[in-house]
Amino acid sequence: MFPLIFLIKKTNNMLKAGVLGAGHLGKIHLKLLQQSKKYELIGFYDPFTENAQKVANQFGYKLFNSVEELIDAVDVVDIVTPTLSHFDCAKEAITKGKCVFIEKPITNTLQEAEAIRTLASKNHIHGQVGHVERFNPAFTAVKDKIGNPMFIEAHRLAEFNPRGTDVPVVLDLMIHDIDIILSVVNSPVKSVHASGISVISDTPDIANARIEFENGCVANLTASRISMKNMRKTRFFQKDAYISVDFLEKKAEVVRMKDVPEKLDEFAMVLQNAEGVKKQIYFDNPEITANNAILDELESFADAIKNDTTPIVSLTQGTEALRVAQQIIDCFS
Repeated sequence: MFPLIFLIKKTNNMLKAGVLGAGHLGKIHLKLLQQSKKYELIGFYDPFTENAQKVANQFGYKLFNSVEELIDAVDVVDIVTPTLSHFDCAKEAITKGKCVFIEKPITNTLQEAEAIRTLASKNHIHGQVGHVERFNPAFTAVKDKIGNPMFIEAHRLAEFNPRGTDVPVVLDLMIHDIDIILSVVNSPVKSVHASGISVISDTPDIANARIEFENGCVANLTASRISMKNMRKTRFFQKDAYISVDFLEKKAEVVRMKDVPEKLDEFAMVLQNAEGVKKQIYFDNPEITANNAILDELESFADAIKNDTTPIVSLTQGTEALRVAQQIIDCFS
């Protein structure tokens, strides 16, 4: 039996895609897949009949009668269902030889994530997890400048929205920053300490976590879904550099230090420590190109399938983000 990738290459330049779930995010995925030049949108399935029919009537998407029927009709299954159903949907799709794009978090439990990762590897199936901030233009503009950060501080604050409160704020919001941090720190996690409190939900609405890595890097993360204002900022501190990423405003700032030259500009900013060592501060702000991050992540997955390469956010990386998120949640009990 040949891997699915080679069959796809021979039969069609556009991948046949279907969406499971037509909620708020599912409708966005449907729209973008229909617009994409790399996918042919076949249709969708949603178990909530009234909403599903409304979406089908309004936008003209084909509505399938079951999960199984949709999976059988496509090459790629885009899973945008509630987290509790991610495992069952992904298992069904992978077992039938279909590639899977799974919205974050990858699954509801770490055991489910490990099972999906193993099943996909065994069946030579590509899978990607929807950690969309990896495609945020502010982050992509500076990620190559983030070398060896030793301290990271992340704040992700959101105004209250009932959607998503069925899971802890760690899985709803903080997991975005966990994934970003794991992608830039090239070291295993050494320890995790965290605290969280429930204000309006049955699970924590505010959480703070401290992640220590074996190489000495420390990351401090704060997430809240009952804030008075929205904020998504992360700051990376490394030797001779400070990098700030505003994921919400799509802005980035890079501040570097270098040895003071012999001929110093009179307007140069210079710092001098107690030993008399002088460093010049200069700004190296990147140009940020506007994009649609969700479209980019979906199309990057299409490229990974066609080129038989590892997706930018692999099932393994999605599993590791969930692993750290679960360690944080375990600190609450």
